[in-house]
Amino acid sequence: MAADNGKYKNIVLAMLFAAGRPLKLEEIAANSGISSVGFIKQIANELEEEYKNSDSPFEISHFDDSYELILKEEYAKLTSGVAGKPEISKGALKVLAYISKNEPVMQKDIIKAFGESAYQHIKEIVEKEFITAKKEGRTKRLETTQKFKEYFNITS
Repeated sequence: MAADNGKYKNIVLAMLFAAGRPLKLEEIAANSGISSVGFIKQIANELEEEYKNSDSPFEISHFDDSYELILKEEYAKLTSGVAGKPEISKGALKVLAYISKNEPVMQKDIIKAFGESAYQHIKEIVEKEFITAKKEGRTKRLETTQKFKEYFNITS
């Protein structure tokens, strides 16, 4: 299999690039056609070492069994002015953090805590499918979704 490692490295690297977020080894296995999680780990570790010792602006970062393709710090600083906007606004992120810490939480309690602007933040994070909002009486019950847990790499 060593002769084909270049092909497998390209597959793993392409997946990490396309995801733009940490990927678990099992997730790479499920989507890459490479059935051995151990082999994927070996490939990811080899890529991590290669990028660490190269002049490439990229590096492979990993935590537990999740790997991510990121910019090396010196390049991240240089590109911050042209990098895309974050996927979620700062206000929505604060509301989302509150919901995740206190879930399930009622929308009326969020409005009390954050003010009227929270309606827009709730709408944003519902549209991005990070939370569900189920009608309960005159308000809504807010809870995080599986997408939220996967996006923020939260294991329960």
